[in-house]
Amino acid sequence: MFTGIVEELGTVESLELLEQDAARLTIRGPKVTEDAGHGDSIAVNGCCLTVIETGAGTFTADVMRETLQRTSLGGVGKGSPVNLERAVAAHARLGGHIVQGHVDGVGTIAAREPAEHWEVVRIAAPAEILRYVAEKGSIAVDGVSLTVTDVDDATGTFGISLIPTTLELTVLGRNSVGDTVNLEVDVIAKYVERLLTAGTDVVAGGKE
Repeated sequence: MFTGIVEELGTVESLELLEQDAARLTIRGPKVTEDAGHGDSIAVNGCCLTVIETGAGTFTADVMRETLQRTSLGGVGKGSPVNLERAVAAHARLGGHIVQGHVDGVGTIAAREPAEHWEVVRIAAPAEILRYVAEKGSIAVDGVSLTVTDVDDATGTFGISLIPTTLELTVLGRNSVGDTVNLEVDVIAKYVERLLTAGTDVVAGGKE
Protein backbone atom coordinates (compact mmCIF):
# COMPACT_ATOMS: atom_id res chain seq x y z
CA MET A 1 0.00 0.00 0.00
CA PHE A 2 1.25 3.49 -0.90
CA THR A 3 0.13 7.09 -0.42
CA GLY A 4 1.17 8.70 -3.71
CA ILE A 5 3.78 10.91 -2.03
CA VAL A 6 6.95 10.40 -4.07
CA GLU A 7 10.04 9.94 -1.90
CA GLU A 8 12.72 10.10 -4.54
CA LEU A 9 13.35 10.62 -8.22
CA GLY A 10 15.30 7.53 -9.23
CA THR A 11 17.10 6.55 -12.42
CA VAL A 12 16.84 3.38 -14.47
CA GLU A 13 20.19 1.59 -14.49
CA SER A 14 19.14 -1.19 -16.83
CA LEU A 15 16.16 -3.00 -18.34
CA GLU A 16 17.07 -6.57 -19.22
CA LEU A 17 14.53 -8.36 -21.41
CA LEU A 18 13.92 -11.98 -20.41
CA GLU A 19 12.00 -14.84 -21.99
CA GLN A 20 8.22 -14.56 -22.37
CA ASP A 21 8.53 -10.76 -22.79
CA ALA A 22 9.26 -10.30 -19.10
CA ALA A 23 12.08 -8.05 -17.91
CA ARG A 24 14.44 -7.42 -15.03
CA LEU A 25 14.59 -3.78 -14.01
CA THR A 26 17.41 -2.24 -11.99
CA ILE A 27 16.92 1.25 -10.57
CA ARG A 28 19.18 3.59 -8.66
CA GLY A 29 17.44 5.10 -5.63
CA PRO A 30 19.69 5.64 -2.61
CA LYS A 31 16.86 6.81 -0.34
CA VAL A 32 14.32 4.06 -0.99
CA THR A 33 17.03 1.38 -0.73
CA GLU A 34 18.26 2.53 2.70
CA ASP A 35 16.14 -0.13 4.41
CA ALA A 36 14.97 -2.17 1.41
CA GLY A 37 15.31 -5.94 1.45
CA HIS A 38 14.29 -8.96 -0.58
CA GLY A 39 10.51 -9.12 -0.95
CA ASP A 40 9.85 -5.46 -0.11
CA SER A 41 7.50 -3.39 -2.28
CA ILE A 42 8.56 -0.21 -4.07
CA ALA A 43 6.30 1.76 -6.41
CA VAL A 44 8.02 2.73 -9.67
CA ASN A 45 6.01 5.35 -11.55
CA GLY A 46 3.03 4.04 -9.63
CA CYS A 47 3.64 0.34 -10.35
CA CYS A 48 4.11 -1.85 -7.29
CA LEU A 49 7.24 -3.95 -7.84
CA THR A 50 8.85 -6.54 -5.58
CA VAL A 51 12.53 -6.17 -4.73
CA ILE A 52 14.50 -9.32 -5.60
CA GLU A 53 17.94 -7.94 -4.77
CA THR A 54 19.67 -4.75 -3.67
CA GLY A 55 23.05 -3.24 -4.40
CA ALA A 56 24.91 -0.06 -3.51
CA GLY A 57 21.99 2.37 -3.75
CA THR A 58 20.15 0.22 -6.29
CA PHE A 59 17.41 -2.39 -6.33
CA THR A 60 16.30 -4.93 -8.90
CA ALA A 61 12.78 -6.17 -9.64
CA ASP A 62 11.24 -8.60 -12.08
CA VAL A 63 8.55 -7.06 -14.31
CA MET A 64 5.88 -9.33 -15.77
CA ARG A 65 4.77 -9.19 -19.38
CA GLU A 66 1.37 -7.79 -18.40
CA THR A 67 3.02 -4.92 -16.54
CA LEU A 68 5.18 -4.10 -19.55
CA GLN A 69 2.14 -4.15 -21.83
CA ARG A 70 -0.31 -2.27 -19.61
CA THR A 71 1.93 0.42 -18.11
CA SER A 72 4.52 2.89 -19.32
CA LEU A 73 7.37 0.83 -17.82
CA GLY A 74 7.71 -0.96 -21.13
CA GLY A 75 9.05 2.27 -22.59
CA VAL A 76 11.74 3.13 -20.02
CA GLY A 77 15.42 2.65 -20.68
CA LYS A 78 18.82 3.31 -19.15
CA GLY A 79 18.86 6.82 -17.71
CA SER A 80 15.07 7.26 -17.58
CA PRO A 81 13.90 9.13 -14.46
CA VAL A 82 11.23 7.35 -12.39
CA ASN A 83 9.13 8.22 -9.35
CA LEU A 84 9.90 6.03 -6.34
CA GLU A 85 7.94 5.38 -3.14
CA ARG A 86 8.36 2.69 -0.51
CA ALA A 87 5.30 0.94 0.87
CA VAL A 88 3.77 3.02 3.66
CA ALA A 89 4.45 1.94 7.24
CA ALA A 90 1.41 1.31 9.45
CA HIS A 91 2.41 4.13 11.82
CA ALA A 92 3.00 6.72 9.07
CA ARG A 93 0.70 9.59 8.09
CA LEU A 94 -1.44 9.06 4.98
CA GLY A 95 -0.24 12.18 3.20
CA GLY A 96 -1.91 11.50 -0.14
CA HIS A 97 -4.63 8.89 -0.66
CA ILE A 98 -4.84 5.10 -0.69
CA VAL A 99 -2.74 3.95 -3.65
CA GLN A 100 -2.38 0.23 -4.32
CA GLY A 101 0.30 0.39 -6.98
CA HIS A 102 -2.04 -1.48 -9.34
CA VAL A 103 -2.07 0.59 -12.53
CA ASP A 104 -5.49 0.72 -14.21
CA GLY A 105 -4.22 1.95 -17.56
CA VAL A 106 -2.12 4.46 -19.44
CA GLY A 107 -3.03 8.06 -20.20
CA THR A 108 -1.39 10.65 -22.46
CA ILE A 109 -0.31 14.20 -21.67
CA ALA A 110 -2.66 16.22 -23.88
CA ALA A 111 -1.68 19.78 -22.90
CA ARG A 112 0.42 21.82 -20.46
CA GLU A 113 -0.39 25.37 -19.42
CA PRO A 114 2.37 27.01 -17.35
CA ALA A 115 1.34 29.68 -14.85
CA GLU A 116 3.20 31.80 -12.31
CA HIS A 117 2.75 29.52 -9.29
CA TRP A 118 1.58 26.22 -10.78
CA GLU A 119 1.08 24.38 -14.05
CA VAL A 120 -2.20 23.02 -15.35
CA VAL A 121 -1.87 19.67 -17.14
CA ARG A 122 -4.55 17.90 -19.15
CA ILE A 123 -4.43 14.15 -19.48
CA ALA A 124 -6.32 12.07 -22.03
CA ALA A 125 -7.60 8.84 -20.53
CA PRO A 126 -9.47 5.80 -21.90
CA ALA A 127 -13.23 5.83 -21.28
CA GLU A 128 -13.00 2.82 -18.96
CA ILE A 129 -10.74 4.87 -16.66
CA LEU A 130 -12.35 8.28 -17.08
CA ARG A 131 -15.65 6.90 -15.74
CA TYR A 132 -14.04 6.69 -12.28
CA VAL A 133 -12.49 10.17 -12.36
CA ALA A 134 -14.39 12.88 -10.48
CA GLU A 135 -13.80 16.59 -10.02
CA LYS A 136 -12.02 17.20 -6.69
CA GLY A 137 -11.44 13.46 -6.41
CA SER A 138 -8.07 11.74 -6.14
CA ILE A 139 -6.03 10.02 -8.84
CA ALA A 140 -2.48 8.68 -9.01
CA VAL A 141 -0.52 9.81 -12.07
CA ASP A 142 2.81 7.98 -12.40
CA GLY A 143 2.38 7.21 -8.71
CA VAL A 144 1.81 10.82 -7.65
CA SER A 145 -1.32 11.50 -5.59
CA LEU A 146 -3.14 14.41 -7.22
CA THR A 147 -6.50 16.18 -7.02
CA VAL A 148 -8.59 16.29 -10.19
CA THR A 149 -9.49 19.87 -11.10
CA ASP A 150 -12.07 19.03 -13.77
CA VAL A 151 -13.30 16.27 -16.05
CA ASP A 152 -14.25 16.79 -19.71
CA ASP A 153 -16.13 13.76 -21.00
CA ALA A 154 -16.47 15.34 -24.46
CA THR A 155 -12.71 15.39 -25.01
CA GLY A 156 -11.93 12.38 -22.81
CA THR A 157 -9.57 14.37 -20.62
CA PHE A 158 -9.17 15.52 -17.04
CA GLY A 159 -7.12 18.31 -15.51
CA ILE A 160 -4.60 18.41 -12.67
CA SER A 161 -2.60 21.29 -11.21
CA LEU A 162 1.07 20.80 -10.36
CA ILE A 163 2.80 22.94 -7.75
CA PRO A 164 6.52 23.80 -8.10
CA THR A 165 7.55 21.05 -5.66
CA THR A 166 5.79 18.38 -7.73
CA LEU A 167 7.29 19.76 -10.93
CA GLU A 168 10.78 19.72 -9.43
CA LEU A 169 10.77 16.40 -7.57
CA THR A 170 8.79 14.07 -9.86
CA VAL A 171 8.84 12.97 -13.49
CA LEU A 172 5.69 15.02 -14.09
CA GLY A 173 7.87 18.10 -14.34
CA ARG A 174 9.80 16.49 -17.17
CA ASN A 175 6.98 14.98 -19.24
CA SER A 176 6.09 16.55 -22.57
CA VAL A 177 2.82 16.62 -24.52
CA GLY A 178 2.35 13.18 -26.04
CA ASP A 179 4.17 11.31 -23.26
CA THR A 180 2.36 8.43 -21.57
CA VAL A 181 1.66 8.24 -17.84
CA ASN A 182 0.41 5.47 -15.57
CA LEU A 183 -3.04 6.03 -14.07
CA GLU A 184 -4.59 4.47 -10.97
CA VAL A 185 -8.07 5.62 -10.01
CA ASP A 186 -9.38 5.79 -6.46
CA VAL A 187 -10.02 2.18 -5.41
CA ILE A 188 -13.10 3.25 -3.44
CA ALA A 189 -14.86 4.23 -6.68
CA LYS A 190 -14.27 0.75 -8.11
CA TYR A 191 -15.61 -0.98 -5.01
CA VAL A 192 -18.70 1.23 -4.94
CA GLU A 193 -19.43 0.39 -8.58
CA ARG A 194 -18.90 -3.31 -7.92
CA LEU A 195 -21.26 -3.32 -4.94
CA LEU A 196 -23.96 -1.42 -6.82
CA THR A 197 -23.62 -3.68 -9.85
CA ALA A 198 -23.65 -6.85 -7.76
CA GLY A 199 -26.79 -5.64 -5.95
CA THR A 200 -28.55 -5.02 -9.25
CA ASP A 201 -27.64 -8.48 -10.50
CA VAL A 202 -28.99 -10.12 -7.35
CA VAL A 203 -32.28 -8.26 -7.58
CA ALA A 204 -32.62 -9.05 -11.26
CA GLY A 205 -31.84 -12.70 -10.61
CA GLY A 206 -34.43 -12.87 -7.85
CA LYS A 207 -37.13 -11.55 -10.13
CA GLU A 208 -36.40 -14.22 -12.70
